[in-house]
Amino acid sequence: MSEKSKILIIGGTGKIGKFIVPASARSGHPTFSLVRECGLSNPAKSELFESYKSSGVTLLYGDLYDHESSVKAIKQVDLVISSVGHMLLPYQDRIIAAIKEAGNVKI
Repeated sequence: MSEKSKILIIGGTGKIGKFIVPASARSGHPTFSLVRECGLSNPAKSELFESYKSSGVTLLYGDLYDHESSVKAIKQVDLVISSVGHMLLPYQDRIIAAIKEAGNVKI
């Protein structure tokens, strides 16, 4: 049987992402969620982060606006799922640029 893909969810604390992250983990995929360090101090999100960690999800600290942190996170995975909110949709090109630079994501 083939090895499960390592999946990074960007936007994992949003309206859709908060369902994708645990579903990926339940499916047995090594699951990663890109989170901003400033989000750690948000009481509403801290409970979500704890539930992610308890289900085996790895939190990777970075920011969509910080290209290097995005590339560093993407280099650890095989697949990237973007579930960023509608306000960040114009910035999808940043995710694509980081994926291209990392060079390891399955297409």
